[in-house]
Amino acid sequence: MAPTTSRSLPDRAAPLLIASAALFAALPAALPADLAARDASDPFATSALVPPRPALALAGPDSAQRPCQALPADVAYGVVEVVDLALCKNPSTREVWSIARVQTAQVGLAQAEFLPTLDGRVGASRVAIDSRRANQRSAALTLSWLLVDFGARSANLEAARQLLSAAAATLDATVQSVFLSALQAYYTTQAARAAVVAALESEKASHESLSAAEVRYRVGSGTPADRLQAQTAWSQAALNRIRTEGLLRTSFGRLAKVMGLDANQPLHLDEIPAAVPDAAFDRGVAALIEQARRQRPEMKAAEAELKAAQAGIDYARAAGRPTISLSAGPQWQDLGELSNHGNSIGLTLSVPIFSGFNTTYKVRAAEARSDVQTARLDNTSQQVALDVWETYQSLSTASETIRRSADLLASAEQSERVALGRYKAGVGNILDVLNAQSALAAARLQRIQAMLDWYVSRAALARAVGVLDSSLLLSVSAPQKDYRP
Repeated sequence: MAPTTSRSLPDRAAPLLIASAALFAALPAALPADLAARDASDPFATSALVPPRPALALAGPDSAQRPCQALPADVAYGVVEVVDLALCKNPSTREVWSIARVQTAQVGLAQAEFLPTLDGRVGASRVAIDSRRANQRSAALTLSWLLVDFGARSANLEAARQLLSAAAATLDATVQSVFLSALQAYYTTQAARAAVVAALESEKASHESLSAAEVRYRVGSGTPADRLQAQTAWSQAALNRIRTEGLLRTSFGRLAKVMGLDANQPLHLDEIPAAVPDAAFDRGVAALIEQARRQRPEMKAAEAELKAAQAGIDYARAAGRPTISLSAGPQWQDLGELSNHGNSIGLTLSVPIFSGFNTTYKVRAAEARSDVQTARLDNTSQQVALDVWETYQSLSTASETIRRSADLLASAEQSERVALGRYKAGVGNILDVLNAQSALAAARLQRIQAMLDWYVSRAALARAVGVLDSSLLLSVSAPQKDYRP
């Protein structure tokens, strides 16, 4: 029987630590070359794979000068600032950005499967048999390394990378959706501002007609009916102005909400520039559809999810194949009167013989998921084509409408001036004046709506093609002017 020594467990563990250090020194170059120099909390540098935060991606180099908060009260919002703040504070963009960060961690998990693992185990117990008592202690370090798995880890890593690509594309799609919502809210508010101005002009014109009717009534060339009709038209114009002012306040509240602010937040907006139809998308709808199928983030996400599903088939097949693993490490035992220590190293071949058809149905499920993703990709492709077709037609209609509305407004203004001039000269009647003023008010509203439709349709088509970005904003920015509702 070996004599019992007085050396403690830590004393015995020292050779074990030296031996384990030697094992790690002998590891091949499978570890990343710069692993030791990387951040301990992110050894695979997966943070570099995280897409940039949406608002910062939009804002560009000067993003540090526009933090994620409202502008000072005396600064007017332009369309760039409105969209930037909406992207920064919108919960939808924060949610999908966080999902993308989760998926980058999944890539790190898949990479970790290629590296060995080291486990340490220390145990102590006291055994009593009849009148004999003994202390038992043990320690061991075990290095485990899966060497061959016939492609399971590679397939898992490929699936994780493709799902990360899908998450990044989904983030891009969400950013463009929020982008478009912010633009719609901005231009709706600008249209409401213009409608208030048009209502004030109509009210002013109606008051001028009332003044002319009163003058004719006093000199005896007008009738009480003319005066009453003019009075009614002026009152109606005032009511329309009050309604449009109320709609403007509501639009400001909705715009504030889209921007992530309270509805009662005071907002000052730049003056909206005149809409000038351009030829930015005059390349034919077929070419735009093909471009959309290449650039739409929804298409990229669907394609990446299909590739991930195909990698899942490879993973399911490889899971049913043999594996070869390496294990090595020192161990020590103290059984009271007996003690021993030694080292072990070995290869383990695991061959699955029968798993209850588990692998068979995992492969069938993975193939079915691949078919699902293929159908979703086809459906997305068709939806992209429909989106481009509808928004292209809307933009074409809006471009033609904005041209015609300018002619309509010019003729309505001329008609109103002629009718009012004839009435003041005593050769016209009040009905002609009121009809002309009503037509002018309708022409102004149609002009406003045409401008709104053009801006929104232009942005919607850019979104449908997949090119909605800050360059579209910079092309419509205007010099800053304060506006206080």
